[in-house]
Amino acid sequence: MRRCPPGARKGAAVADRRTATIKDVAAAAGVGIATVSRVFSGTGSVSAGTRERVLAAARDLDYRPSALGRGLKLRRSGGIGVVVPDVTDPFCAELLAGVLACARTLGEHVIVDAAHGDPGREAEIVDRLVEQRVDGLIALPAGGTAAWRAAARIGASVVFADRVPPGLEDVPAVLADDRAGVRTLTEYLVGLGHRRIAFLGATAPGAPGAPAEVRESAFRDTLRALGVTVEEDLIVAARPERDSAYAAAAGLLQRRGDLTAVLAAGHLPGEAAVMVARELDLRVPADISIAMVDDVPWAELCDPPLTAIARPAHDIGYRACEMLLRDRTRRTRGGPVLLPAELMIRGSCGPLRTARPSRRTTRAG
Repeated sequence: MRRCPPGARKGAAVADRRTATIKDVAAAAGVGIATVSRVFSGTGSVSAGTRERVLAAARDLDYRPSALGRGLKLRRSGGIGVVVPDVTDPFCAELLAGVLACARTLGEHVIVDAAHGDPGREAEIVDRLVEQRVDGLIALPAGGTAAWRAAARIGASVVFADRVPPGLEDVPAVLADDRAGVRTLTEYLVGLGHRRIAFLGATAPGAPGAPAEVRESAFRDTLRALGVTVEEDLIVAARPERDSAYAAAAGLLQRRGDLTAVLAAGHLPGEAAVMVARELDLRVPADISIAMVDDVPWAELCDPPLTAIARPAHDIGYRACEMLLRDRTRRTRGGPVLLPAELMIRGSCGPLRTARPSRRTTRAG
């Protein structure tokens, strides 16, 4: 029996496993190399039929375009940079999950960093991502504008999610319709007979770009439209931090024993309102109704479950990523994309009752 020359069998196996090249895909699809390049780079014009033929050939050959080579040619490293305030925040986490789902579908990778509400730290993150030449940036901005203006000047693609810093309204954005959501929730509370409704979590000094500004404006406008007096003493500012939210809720509920409902501008002031109400032995909703913006998972676990405005965090993230990568030609038209918010009615809100208990002293903030 004849033996194969040493190394021949191994060489044949290596040849069988040869990585497919762009030339192989072009030959299999019956197109030129330039056409294959346009399909995978997303640049230039390619008909739908030709695109599908090229992608089918690439799948059959298990062709994987070189990210490094593409990056050198396009002077991009690829990937999406995502900047959020806090990756542990329930809303941010769900929004990030939407970005990841879309990026996975479109074959992109994601780089995530957290600014923790600090415009200076956010600027450092943006500078670093721009230096890495990512394909684009998605951000829940901290409120600063300089970093984003600098990114725009050098041609970086940016899409804002959930909020837009003042003066950057021309930047593409995907937002929840907070105004409509707060209007619906305020109308619901007034419909239950409540007139002394506190708004907890208004925009605090030093918290630029906070979404609470839109929510506070919607709250005021809705009360006026319904003929309810806007009491400035019931609109209480708090920074987006647990300690600040608790101090604001404790001060409010001790100072105004006559209020009958609290509308919290976010899940942190909502959590604080529930905590303080328990410490004061206030029954929800018999003694006070509580509702909030952001239907985070723990809202349903409260006793009673909290009425809330559900903001589509996952959809915001997915749509922002899709806008950044797919809708490049349409994303600057018509202002921000607004996604609907939904009122989730649960047991924490009830009809107005006239008998109110005495308030106990709570712990110091």
